[in-house]
Amino acid sequence: MTTTANDRVLAAAEAFAREELGGDVTGHDWWHIHRVVRMARHLAEREGADVFICSLAALLHDVADEKLNDSKESGLRKVEDWLANQPVAEADRAHVVEIIANMSYNGGANPPMRTPEGRVVQDADRLDAIGAIAIARAFLYAGWKGDPIYDPALRPRDAMTAAEYRTGKSTAINHFHEKLLRLKDRINTPSAKAIAEERHAYMKAYVERFMDEWDGIGD
Repeated sequence: MTTTANDRVLAAAEAFAREELGGDVTGHDWWHIHRVVRMARHLAEREGADVFICSLAALLHDVADEKLNDSKESGLRKVEDWLANQPVAEADRAHVVEIIANMSYNGGANPPMRTPEGRVVQDADRLDAIGAIAIARAFLYAGWKGDPIYDPALRPRDAMTAAEYRTGKSTAINHFHEKLLRLKDRINTPSAKAIAEERHAYMKAYVERFMDEWDGIGD
């Protein structure tokens, strides 16, 4: 198989993402990126989106994550500076940055994605926050943040600003109610919706079982 310029860019992006996120302990590590890239390619092929753009945005999306940088702006600048040194068309660089800048949940405040590629990458990322792996990631992230597993005195927040979503006191179980169980209804593409439905059901059943055990109910 002939190696193309796009293949070389994707290989370089993978190396960059591994370097930036290889030691992450928040659930946004290299293996999260690996899963999102695979899902993005799967969805792109079914939705008729540009596989290269989807792959590149998926590889770089958490390099810019504001949770892992001083600010959203500094994270995006890191990605822009890296892309500026790659043989990628200016329009494609701008497209990738646009996707990354708008794909975060952000407390539910971000506008809808403008392009098929944006919708695909956002769906791929959100699918990794629904289901069995999402449960593990939720507890890992809560531990990193210093949030407890559960506290009946801390109720889930129905509405919050982006800043409150990022920094407000919560619990791992509340995170399911505040974000993860809401994602199914925010999936963009038909191909991702079917996957989300099954994963959502599994995750919802887990939370129900958790509460039963917390209350001393069940076999």
